[in-house]
Amino acid sequence: MSADSADDGGEDELRDRVTNFLRRNFPQIQMHGGSAAIQHLDRETGEVHISLGGACSGCGISPMTIQAIKSRMTKEIAEINEVVADTGMDAGADGDLGGMGHSDGGMSPSFPGDSSDDAEDDEGPQAPF
Repeated sequence: MSADSADDGGEDELRDRVTNFLRRNFPQIQMHGGSAAIQHLDRETGEVHISLGGACSGCGISPMTIQAIKSRMTKEIAEINEVVADTGMDAGADGDLGGMGHSDGGMSPSFPGDSSDDAEDDEGPQAPF
């Protein structure tokens, strides 16, 4: 076996571990109609790029999901040093928070039933689950 094929096997094994980590620790992504896919994995630097899609693209909770993935994956998988995640919602340079949560006057999330009218009896958006 050449060194190249040994490296490829190591990356495939690491890719499988990252995929299993996402499935095991974040089943709610799939349960709520979302998806998580590894876009790029660099074993040398320990950097993994993950894209959240499907229902995650418009979900107001996806920034919290991204932060949880980043925090837990680097702790649980020793080879991973950095997680870059993106929901496809005009994310910043590092994909953080899907372009939301910045105090630069950006757009805030909208929810079904939200309106700019002063509806005092509105209880707010209801969770879809």
